[in-house]
Amino acid sequence: MTDLDEYWEKFLIETNRSLDEKCAGDLSFEAKGFAGDELITLVLSGKKTAIFSSFSTFAIDGEPLPVSGELYIVLDRANNPRCVIELTSVNVIPYNEVTWEMAKQEGEDESLQAWKEKQQDYLEEEGALVGFDFNPGIKLVFQCFRVVYQ
Repeated sequence: MTDLDEYWEKFLIETNRSLDEKCAGDLSFEAKGFAGDELITLVLSGKKTAIFSSFSTFAIDGEPLPVSGELYIVLDRANNPRCVIELTSVNVIPYNEVTWEMAKQEGEDESLQAWKEKQQDYLEEEGALVGFDFNPGIKLVFQCFRVVYQ
C-alpha cells in the first residue's frame, strides 16, 4: 500500500465514508511566482477555493473534464498528501468572460488585470508546449472546491 493509499483510507475512515469510495486523482499546485507549498497554504487557509485550467489541454490529451463531487488528494512539493478537496462546481467559460469574483477565488492576485496578465502568460506557455494558441475567447475550465479533510 502506498502513502497515498494509506492517506486515502485514513480520510475515508475518519470522515465515515464508504471504503469503496474512489479518489479521482491527485493534484499538485503550481503557479508563476508561487511555490506549490505557498498555494497549499492558501488552500488550507480557505483563501484559494478555485483553479482554472485550459479546456484545450483536456481536449488535446483526450481527458474527460472533472466533475462536481469528485475528490482529489492535494500533494506538496515532496509528493506528500496534505489535504483532500471536493469539487463543488465545474464550468467552462471563455477567458474574456472571467470576472473578478471568479478570479479572486484562486487567492493569488490583487486585481482582475493582474490575474489576466498572469493567466495569459501561463496559457501562452502551455499552448506552446501542448499545441494550442492563446486568444481572448479561449475556453477555461473553472473548478471550485472545498477542503473536506486535512
